Amino acid sequence: MFDIEEELKKLPAKPGVYIMRDKHDTIIYVGKAISLKNRVRQYFQSSRNLMPKIVKMVSKIDHFEYIITDSEVEALVLESNLIKEHMPRYNTMLKDDKNYPYIKVTVQEAYPRVMIARQVKKDKAKYFGPYTSGLAVKDTLDLLRKIYQIRTCNRNLPRDIGKERACLYYHIKQCSGPCQGYISEAEYKKSIDQIIDFLNGNFSEVLSMLEAKMMKASENMEFEEAAGYRDLMTSVRHMAQKQKITNTSNQEDKDIIAFARAGDEAVVQVFFIRNGKLIGREHYHLTGVESDTRSGVMTSFVKQFYAGTPFIPRELLLQEELEETELITEWLTAKRGQKVYIRVPKKGEKEKLVELAEKNASLVLQQDSEKIKKEEQRTKGALKEIENWLGLDSIKRIESFDISNINGFESVGSMVVYENGKPKRNDYRKFKIKWVTGSDDYASMNEVLTRRFTHGKKEKEELIEKNMDLEHGSFTRFPDLIMMDGGKGQVNIALKVMEELHLSISICGMVKDDNHRTRGLYFNNVEIPIDRNSEGFKLITRIQDETHRFAIEYHRSLRSKGQVHSILDDIPGIGQKRRKELMKNFLSLDEIKEATIEQLSIVPTMNEKAAKQVYDFFHNKEDQNA
Repeated sequence: MFDIEEELKKLPAKPGVYIMRDKHDTIIYVGKAISLKNRVRQYFQSSRNLMPKIVKMVSKIDHFEYIITDSEVEALVLESNLIKEHMPRYNTMLKDDKNYPYIKVTVQEAYPRVMIARQVKKDKAKYFGPYTSGLAVKDTLDLLRKIYQIRTCNRNLPRDIGKERACLYYHIKQCSGPCQGYISEAEYKKSIDQIIDFLNGNFSEVLSMLEAKMMKASENMEFEEAAGYRDLMTSVRHMAQKQKITNTSNQEDKDIIAFARAGDEAVVQVFFIRNGKLIGREHYHLTGVESDTRSGVMTSFVKQFYAGTPFIPRELLLQEELEETELITEWLTAKRGQKVYIRVPKKGEKEKLVELAEKNASLVLQQDSEKIKKEEQRTKGALKEIENWLGLDSIKRIESFDISNINGFESVGSMVVYENGKPKRNDYRKFKIKWVTGSDDYASMNEVLTRRFTHGKKEKEELIEKNMDLEHGSFTRFPDLIMMDGGKGQVNIALKVMEELHLSISICGMVKDDNHRTRGLYFNNVEIPIDRNSEGFKLITRIQDETHRFAIEYHRSLRSKGQVHSILDDIPGIGQKRRKELMKNFLSLDEIKEATIEQLSIVPTMNEKAAKQVYDFFHNKEDQNA
């Protein structure tokens, strides 16, 4: 048994990370401290003025553990890694986990390549970025290939020169053919130097070079080639316009960070400035910020964001002071390998950039708020409408069931789950029909429901015996409402199963019209009409479509594993020809099942022995099921 008071006495007065866990051993909070002894004890001192979120977290702590580090900087790094890995409920969380692309120039190679990279490695290559758009990186690489004709292959040059034929890029004039020795190493490196200038934002030289080539081609009456150079110049100018100059006197790398928040959510806007040019911007979402100070929100973002990105700029311009400026500066400086400056500008051009970032964050937050309202209307609002139609108090979890088969072969059942109006795909379940022969949807549905809820009851009993939380079971959570794909017949099957298992769960049927469209709900022996323009109707339609899709996909996957066939193929002596004749002479499997031996034997290709095989197959199965 974990005794918190005793364990608090054992805490060392050393830097490290502490990990709070609840009774299910789930990590609910991760923090760091310069002195674990002092910091962790503060959570359990009743006189301490804690924020409401922390008070709630402390009430759920069952036990804690800690990891000692050599320094507070090490503790900061470990804290960020643990938060990212475990996503504790009571930590302020960065929801976005984007991986930005870079442009990599392999200057360490004799014939360098220019490519896209997702990580910055210590491999002596030059990296440019990060860029917020992968498409923009691709467009840039395509443009560079057309202008400078650099190689894209992985051949080891100069070792492999002349060993293989030139690739397609050489023939379409997008590679100068270094693999064939068509260009010297010195000439090739001139192009690489120009590419590096281009990526640093110096576009004037390439524009002059392209203009000279365009004029020369035009003078030589090579108008198609001249038009090609003209188009390349247009692309370069377009790229130059995208990269706005923010400060021509300061060509440093910097990130500008500001946020806006409402309730428990915050949106952080980051402007990426590289070599004095704004190369992109991106916004990020934080949750769990309601009780945090503004400095706390900014500190949480900076720690989590820069723990996950390989590029650290020289300067951070922030909207708010950090809670641990010196520590975070030391950490980022060590990560960058050069001094990093963290500033909160109060006037001038830098302050205007921070204000612009804040305005963008506010705009995104407002747009997100509108999206959230719409989403709540189509989910929770739709559930409220269904509750009103059925006269029920609270519907949170809905389970819907369907049966799929072709000619009785590989009958399967599907169960889809919606919680708070959204699909909960982890709780979806598939059932392969075991107790029913042939195409009998009612009997198959009876089997699926019986297996689902019997399994759930059994799991509950086992977990209670082991004194375990019911959340650990895969079938233990029962729905507030069961929706059957059909009317009175399907609903009665479900009601029968509930009665046999002594369960009390509301059940309704989704009734369709002659055009196979939902027209109402069958509940308590009454068909209730519903408004087809309502969000409730749209939710019912989504549930119905999802139930069909899940059942059909499962059935299709089973069919793809073997030959597509009818249940008739399982009868000894019935091959493809006899199966076709039986299906041609009888309209359905049910008619074949009800036919006598005499009726079966007069079918073309059939004889008395084969007819008896078919008759015995179905009637012996019925006797077994009985």
